[in-house]
Amino acid sequence: VHLVESGGGLVQAGGSLRLSCAASGSTSSIKAMGWYRQAPGKQRELVATITSGSGNTNYADSVKGRFTISRDNAKNTMYLQMNSLKPEDTAVYHCNADAWVVAGLYGMDYWGKGTLVTVSS
Repeated sequence: VHLVESGGGLVQAGGSLRLSCAASGSTSSIKAMGWYRQAPGKQRELVATITSGSGNTNYADSVKGRFTISRDNAKNTMYLQMNSLKPEDTAVYHCNADAWVVAGLYGMDYWGKGTLVTVSS
């Protein structure tokens, strides 16, 4: 599975951005996808996840009510709509896919290279 993020950039506090993650390769093996972020000097943290089957979503408390994760299965693309952005949202945002390597036996995580989001105050 190959993942490519896009949509990052510089935005003022209170503004919005939409990130995209295009998946290619063995996309039918993907169980769930998610967005993670890593700010300078900090560990990578979960932002939001979405399952492939039911589309169940999960959000970090820090982004609930401001961010929305979604997917377009026909385009093999996942999105993260980010509203009411804050300076503390500044980070490199990475796309993640949890996929089967051998269906029902074991899987692995795939990562994109990331896209930088900078929120100015």
